[in-house]
Amino acid sequence: MDFVTTLQASPLMLTEAAISERLRRRDDVTLHPMLFNTPLIYDEHGRQCLAEIYGQYREIAREAGLPLLLCAPTWRVDRERTAAAGFDASLNRDAVSFMLELRDRWQDRQSPVFVGGLIGPKNDCYMPALALSADEAEMYHGWQIRELAAAGVDVVVGQTFPAVSEALGVARASAKAGVAHLISFVINRHGKVLDGTVLAEAIARIDRETAGGPAGYMVNCVHPSFLLPSQQPSNLFTRLVGIQANSSSLDHDQLDGAVELKQDDMRDWGEQMLALNREYGMKILGGCCGTDDAYLRYIALGGENASL
Repeated sequence: MDFVTTLQASPLMLTEAAISERLRRRDDVTLHPMLFNTPLIYDEHGRQCLAEIYGQYREIAREAGLPLLLCAPTWRVDRERTAAAGFDASLNRDAVSFMLELRDRWQDRQSPVFVGGLIGPKNDCYMPALALSADEAEMYHGWQIRELAAAGVDVVVGQTFPAVSEALGVARASAKAGVAHLISFVINRHGKVLDGTVLAEAIARIDRETAGGPAGYMVNCVHPSFLLPSQQPSNLFTRLVGIQANSSSLDHDQLDGAVELKQDDMRDWGEQMLALNREYGMKILGGCCGTDDAYLRYIALGGENASL
């Protein structure tokens, strides 16, 4: 099955927990100041470190018999940053090739692995005032989206967008490239996109203004409590399909660049995540800042007998 068919057919799909943040806290890894963990694919030790973390998540999904979405380390690896950092234009394709090698090694009919290609906002993901317009975003992100599509990703994942305008441009560019795509917003603790747009209105606008629309929408880099599901219109969850959640319920300005790892109680986090699946039908569950394999295992095991 392809990604969209599997998503539609599956009651639950896992995606990864933290990658870059876990690497940032290791003494034996140095992240690139502009491209974060992407250049690690060119270093043998870096490749091993990436494969180790991805492998933990893959094993959890395999044990649970669940489909898994793993994303190539391409967040904010646009043409402008790639050139400024002195890397070849093939960087996105090389990152996807690395992930496809892992996928081929780990593929399992009972627990299929899909490879996503990450797209991030041009500017700060917590500052909606700096977001691109839809037209600017379609042009700016179009090159990277075409690179990811040509490299063979199963789905483009537009992640951590603080404003509807830039997310709309990414959706348009993805549709033009003919690649399945997900759009993931950063929201505040009132359940709104950071630009102040009501989440259901943000999704409706992108669906209305794109041909075909994304395969679904997500939120990420937020605690699950921020979503306020009981206060959302029920029809929101026909299009909001996933969440990659922070372990902490602190606001973004309290977490951004924090030296110490911030984590709330994992059981509470896990139960809120599972409720989003069981009560609201959100299918794609994973972690963001502060999470690791223990958090993903809690979800995969349904909260019971999770290794704490």
